[in-house]
Amino acid sequence: MKRSGTTDGYGIPLGRILAGANRHDSPLLAPTLDLLEELGPLPDETTVRLDAGYDSVTTRAVLNERGLHGRIAHKGIEAPIQATQRWPVERAHAWQNAFHRLARCYERRINVIDAFFDLADTIITIRSLIRRAWTTHRWDTHPHHRP
Repeated sequence: MKRSGTTDGYGIPLGRILAGANRHDSPLLAPTLDLLEELGPLPDETTVRLDAGYDSVTTRAVLNERGLHGRIAHKGIEAPIQATQRWPVERAHAWQNAFHRLARCYERRINVIDAFFDLADTIITIRSLIRRAWTTHRWDTHPHHRP
């Protein structure tokens, strides 16, 4: 199964488009970016970071239509973008793969697959909020974190 997803800067999943594993990434870009409209207005300096699979004139046109700035790795050139700036998306995919039902999904009904992904994304979001709260909110009687 092919997943094209959006995340925030912390790797929290914001939306996804699912397709068959034999699909190329680039046709999924426009529907994935359409998911951002449901979130409301985006900040002025929103950057979309994409890997070399999206390095095409069509991709740049799709980004320009939506007024988004794109950082796209170039084909055949090892890109620091993937190593340094695309990791929130890769991390989100790894978190989703930790739910083994999603890593190897044999389900055929799209509504069931979406339900599994929604549940996984909810758990990922709650875990991230708890993790962030442990480091940002301190008080004198703060309970100690137990492993």
